[in-house]
Amino acid sequence: MALLRTVIGALGEAVIITGPELDPPGPRIQYVNPAFTRMTGYTAQEVLGRAPRFLQGPNTDRALLDDLRTTLAAGRSFRGEAINYRKDGTEYVVEWLITPVLQNGLVTHWAAVQHDVTELRLSQKQRRALASEVNHRVNNTLAAMQSVAAQTARKAVTANEFKAAFQERLRALARVHRLLARHHWAGVPLGELAEAQVAPHLGGNAGRLFASGPAVSVRPGAAVTLGMALNELAANAAGYGALSTPIGYVHLQWEIKARTDGDLLSLCWAEGGGPAVRPPSSRGFGSRLVERGLPQELRAETRLLFEPSGLRCEIDAPLDAVAGEAN
Repeated sequence: MALLRTVIGALGEAVIITGPELDPPGPRIQYVNPAFTRMTGYTAQEVLGRAPRFLQGPNTDRALLDDLRTTLAAGRSFRGEAINYRKDGTEYVVEWLITPVLQNGLVTHWAAVQHDVTELRLSQKQRRALASEVNHRVNNTLAAMQSVAAQTARKAVTANEFKAAFQERLRALARVHRLLARHHWAGVPLGELAEAQVAPHLGGNAGRLFASGPAVSVRPGAAVTLGMALNELAANAAGYGALSTPIGYVHLQWEIKARTDGDLLSLCWAEGGGPAVRPPSSRGFGSRLVERGLPQELRAETRLLFEPSGLRCEIDAPLDAVAGEAN
């Protein structure tokens, strides 16, 4: 018996030995090993003579306990998993294997081996959530690519023109996704998003972009839409606007405005130092994205103002649509 106690005491798994009673208050604990005390926070002296039911709580599955009692009453072993509570009140997920100890065909004790699987179950839950998130993102990305391809094709005259425009927009989409991956898909700082999308169009002179505003973390879905819009504004500026001249520049400013019905993110893109601006005769992909895509995706109000001094784009969106929970 001394040898058996030594072996059980050295086990890494929690072991409980109780009496055979199943009627309330349940079997009394006669022995627990050190692994049990480490798992629960109770000392052996605090649990001896008590029924293991004191470890249960509000989130313990009652149906599982009913199955447990039925199985043990039939004299069979039981394997299950339940939520228990440590001495400090924290929950843990425990996996049981309860086996009857028989003498002359009668149950004299129950021997239970318990394993804390809290971290394992949490890890499995996170993996399932990640797999679901990846699937969601892939579907969203494919939908975005299809939309970009369709909108680009509407304006392109030749295959080469379509290829060049489509590839540039794919690179813009890839930049957003790299930022999201770097931030573990938890949101992207608006300043980083703006810099990543505008920088490729600055001709190597980062000083031509003046960006300022409070810290705002843009949720993934909004980052894709807003990032693509910023890229279109920058590409247009590089092709026809302020960034097409050596002295042209862009001021990008944003602020959060308090409102009784919810805070508003107000963003302004203003170009200067470029050629005189005239309203276009038709709307391209960028204009449609700003004027239709942002209102649809971010519930934004947008204005494209073709002022002689330079293009001005104003975007007002509910803050919770831009910086709310990930979508």
